[in-house]
Amino acid sequence: MDKLDLAFDDIIYKKQKNVKATLEFEGFESKNKIYFKNINYNENNNRIEISNLEINKNKILDIGQVKFNYLTNNNFKNEIILEKKDDYYELKGSSFDSTKVIKNISNSGNDNNLFEILDNFNSKIKFAIDEVKLDDESTVSNLNGNLEIKNSKLFDLNLNSNFSDNEKLFVSIKSQNINSSVTTFYSDRAKPFVKKYKFIKGFDEGNLDFSSKKINNVSKSKLIIDNFKIQEVPVLAKILTLSSLQGIADLLTGEGVRFTDFEMIYSKKGNSMNIDEIYAIGPAISIMMEGYVESNKWISLKGTLVPATTINRTIASIPLLGDLLIGKKVGEGVFGVSFKIKGPPKNLKTTVNPIKTLTPRFITRTLEKIKKN
Repeated sequence: MDKLDLAFDDIIYKKQKNVKATLEFEGFESKNKIYFKNINYNENNNRIEISNLEINKNKILDIGQVKFNYLTNNNFKNEIILEKKDDYYELKGSSFDSTKVIKNISNSGNDNNLFEILDNFNSKIKFAIDEVKLDDESTVSNLNGNLEIKNSKLFDLNLNSNFSDNEKLFVSIKSQNINSSVTTFYSDRAKPFVKKYKFIKGFDEGNLDFSSKKINNVSKSKLIIDNFKIQEVPVLAKILTLSSLQGIADLLTGEGVRFTDFEMIYSKKGNSMNIDEIYAIGPAISIMMEGYVESNKWISLKGTLVPATTINRTIASIPLLGDLLIGKKVGEGVFGVSFKIKGPPKNLKTTVNPIKTLTPRFITRTLEKIKKN
């Protein structure tokens, strides 16, 4: 195997050409099934060992044990063992690079793709891993939990872990049946899970709270992110520039624009996402919008962007309530704009128009956030 150049993308491993390696296996074929007692791969200090593997065509029927002990392509040590017990599996180890797993789920939008190689698999897996890599900048410690697989599909999942400084990460998926599930996800660090979106080039700080209910492949979800800062968001920068809010646009390309609250309510079916509402409020601007997204083909959004000085003036004009919340002195400035964003992702068209009044919904949502804070 020395002259072969081998790559296994799913486990982030690549053998370079002219590097010495050995592959040993013992097994037999019977009734269209292949049974491997042992499969051992060695390359320097990199080892992959599999025992009691039974396959049929391209599906795994049963597996006794898998040991990973190797450096990934980005020099992270993968050292874990998956071992079959009496009526469950145990996954434990000192370190694991999950970046490829997260990427595959994000790209497909379906966590069941992880188990499609399994043939009618039913079991539970208990987790205990000391360190898990999320991306090039983030790792979590003491990942513990369990998952249940039914008919080769994820049925239940419960995971707990923490970042440094004891910041928490929690994931839960509860299924009532094969067509219905409830997902909850919380992280004291939002950045590892937001930075993958290409339209945001700079994101920092913040915590993330996500909940979703899925019935018959239609999901209804709510995403909340608090106390964060964004930089270099081209679409937002264009809206600010067209609105003559150059000062805030300069912040976006400099130290960043801060938001105290972000909330997104949406539904998704297949590659189509319908956005019922996005609302974000911060010291400089507030935004509300709605629309739909057709995968990587088409985006159609419309909304309202208002500087904080305008919101203060509007609320201050409400008898008594304005004096209590804002005070009598408020700033001057542009009132606000309505905007539309439409087109394919790589060729979006943005238009803006000035507005003279805020909708009752915008004012109501703003008051809700002020009351909360």
